[in-house]
Amino acid sequence: MKLRARVVVVGGGVIGTSVAWHLARAGVRDVVLVERDELAAGSTSKAAGGVRAQFSDELNIRLGARSLEAFGRFEREVGQDIGLHRVGYLFLLSTPEQLASFEAGVRLQNSLGVPSRLITPREARRLSPLITTDGLLAAAYSPDDGHCTPEAVVHGYARAARALGVRVLRHTEVTGIDLRGDTVTGVRTTLGPIATDTVVCAAGAWSRAVGAMAGVDLPVRPLRRQIAVTGPVPEPPATLPMTIDFTTSLYFHREGPGLLLGMSDPDERPGFATGTHDRWLPRLTEAMARRAPALLDLPHTGGWAGLYENTPDHNALIGEAPTVSRFLYATGFSGHGFLQGPAVGEVIRDLYLGRAPFLDVGPLSAGRFAADAPRPEANLV
Repeated sequence: MKLRARVVVVGGGVIGTSVAWHLARAGVRDVVLVERDELAAGSTSKAAGGVRAQFSDELNIRLGARSLEAFGRFEREVGQDIGLHRVGYLFLLSTPEQLASFEAGVRLQNSLGVPSRLITPREARRLSPLITTDGLLAAAYSPDDGHCTPEAVVHGYARAARALGVRVLRHTEVTGIDLRGDTVTGVRTTLGPIATDTVVCAAGAWSRAVGAMAGVDLPVRPLRRQIAVTGPVPEPPATLPMTIDFTTSLYFHREGPGLLLGMSDPDERPGFATGTHDRWLPRLTEAMARRAPALLDLPHTGGWAGLYENTPDHNALIGEAPTVSRFLYATGFSGHGFLQGPAVGEVIRDLYLGRAPFLDVGPLSAGRFAADAPRPEANLV
């Protein structure tokens, strides 16, 4: 196989398919998307599906809010039902430090048009009756947030992109990027070479290796995160929000008749392992007993593990490499890539076309670490 493309997008998750669709919709022809496995087979299909604008960083708030708008019109605009449930996000706060941080976050979010607010523990339990309020000081809530189906978003973007002429190569691995001096000239794959002068790296947890092929350092480390699914919940609230105990990171939302739940494992070490294990269960059980003891009575019916693509400051890498023309990247989202996918596709489209995106993503450049200018995000799940 020998192909020529104006743009090669590496990675068939939500970021890659969003980028491909936005480029094609803007009239960019000969876009090729390369995915080493099936579409959405990487981190996207393992995501919890939460969508929100409740962040501590202005850039993340704006990316989240912009994406929420896009998710809201996704079926009409892209042609795919994504199972969007606008039931809100509820952060449960137990310490004065958490409360102060979220008070500042709510002020910033409100200034940017996000309708978040602080509520009492009693109000929080009315919204999420599976929790106990013992030790809670307050909660942060935004009704615009919610959750949807990650695979549906990816396949919706991919189908719409194909209809606009994008070529999607599944089960095709990128093995090298060819340069002439500091200019991209092609991408080597297991199906053959693709001549191109532009590469977009949207390879998630595998992005560091892709960047290295072009001599670009993308400081991304993979970290396993696990999710469990429960059996049916007796009389579940129809509008149960995505509920997060900020102290333990325990979170849950409705998934069919049951719940999807998870939490971070502080003992997890970086690596590409995605097998499930039971090491996290004692901490998970302890967190449920402390904050949502009703969850202990629900049978676990399944689960899976996926990879977070973490950066040193737990914030995304978005931009264009200054040392290689033209190597663009959108990766390292540290757990919030799915929810920012629509807005990030729009940003990369504009960077490629040489026009100003709706916000300046310069502070999210990979070069911020060399410049000792990290940009930490506090509202992590």
